[in-house]
Amino acid sequence: MLVYSHKITPRVRYIFRVALGDMLGLNVSFTSDKEIFVASEEEKISYSHSKIADEIHFKSQGLLHETGVKDQNIRVSENDHGKYFYALNSTDSALNFDVFAASFFLLSRYEECLPHIRDKYNRFEASESIGFKNDFLTEPVVDQWLLRIRGILSAKYPELSFKKRTYQFISTIDIDNAYAYKNKGFMRTVGAYGRSFKILDFQEVAERTKVLLGRAQDPYDTYDFQLEIQKKYSLNTIYFFLLADYGVNDKNVPFYNLQFQSLIKHLGDYAEIGIHPGFNSNQKNEKLKTEKKRLEKIIHSSVVKSRQHFLILHLPHTYQKLINNDILEDHSMGYAEHVGFRAGTCTPYRFYDLDLETATELTVYPFAVMEATLKYYMKLHPDQAKTKISEIVNKVKDVDGTFIGLWHNETLTDRGLWAGWRDVFTHMVEVAKS
Repeated sequence: MLVYSHKITPRVRYIFRVALGDMLGLNVSFTSDKEIFVASEEEKISYSHSKIADEIHFKSQGLLHETGVKDQNIRVSENDHGKYFYALNSTDSALNFDVFAASFFLLSRYEECLPHIRDKYNRFEASESIGFKNDFLTEPVVDQWLLRIRGILSAKYPELSFKKRTYQFISTIDIDNAYAYKNKGFMRTVGAYGRSFKILDFQEVAERTKVLLGRAQDPYDTYDFQLEIQKKYSLNTIYFFLLADYGVNDKNVPFYNLQFQSLIKHLGDYAEIGIHPGFNSNQKNEKLKTEKKRLEKIIHSSVVKSRQHFLILHLPHTYQKLINNDILEDHSMGYAEHVGFRAGTCTPYRFYDLDLETATELTVYPFAVMEATLKYYMKLHPDQAKTKISEIVNKVKDVDGTFIGLWHNETLTDRGLWAGWRDVFTHMVEVAKS
């Protein structure tokens, strides 16, 4: 596919290679020479101010020919095909909006590089996003737009061969706290007993004692159940382990604990392993490198997958740090307080760095659903959560995308606050694999 544009910028190269190349499977080349474009016998499209000849024309709104980040005047409209923005006043454009600028805006997370309100954990909030404000956060709009583009191209060039999009499901588990009571060390255990006695929680005192004496299973030890489900449904699973030093927001078992290391190795025999960078890894440069080395030493293998603890993303800074530490995949692209598609897509894609105005080799894997979102932020009952999960999964299936769910080992205890949620997890797996 030959693409003409009056100016071939890094943004133009990026979005056409991601959209037409990576996502649709076409070989994309570029020219800014009209004579070469007109003379070419290749399948071709123009992306500029006006149509040149009889090619498919997509009118440019301007964003992809700019540099830097500035406020955007965006009005979201809707037609029979769904939501769109960057509407065009044009009669010769194949679509009535700049689909490539709109896709770039969402995939690059342009809005997160603009001034915005952050939550108590210094995160970009879903409520600040264009998707939430315009009620399309739960729609994989970029994938929907791409399928429209594929239809337009196929009608003009029926001999074109597109990559077959295949629906996939990836189950991901974050291990923030491997055990509730075990392997916490003498001082933390004594402190925990003290807190329990102070509030007269003798039930917890008794349970902790039984676990430490080996007479009961640790409530967060849900790993046999996880592996059983993984085997039963042939799941593609990734575990993300927190190996940060102990702190207010990092309370996992010490990384040097031998039983914890044994758990990591055991799960690594059945699933992929990734790093869960600690809460302060964005502020302290050496944190990520140190924690990644700890995990690599345990599993005797390179670590190339990551998900940020608390889903703290400061873009593009966080991704620059991951790239500098040889991380190839990040799985943090989702919101804590709302389900849906933060980047407008359910398809893994390469990230564009707006700071450096360059395409990167970091692949972003957007997740769509987290159990804590459903329970704590959206305050759904387990039955309501099942319905919401089914809705999201079906939307991913409609575009042959990748559905990624995020759970934690402690939420699969099926007791206390999480009573009934093990069944929600099983429901998610069954719906996603059906």
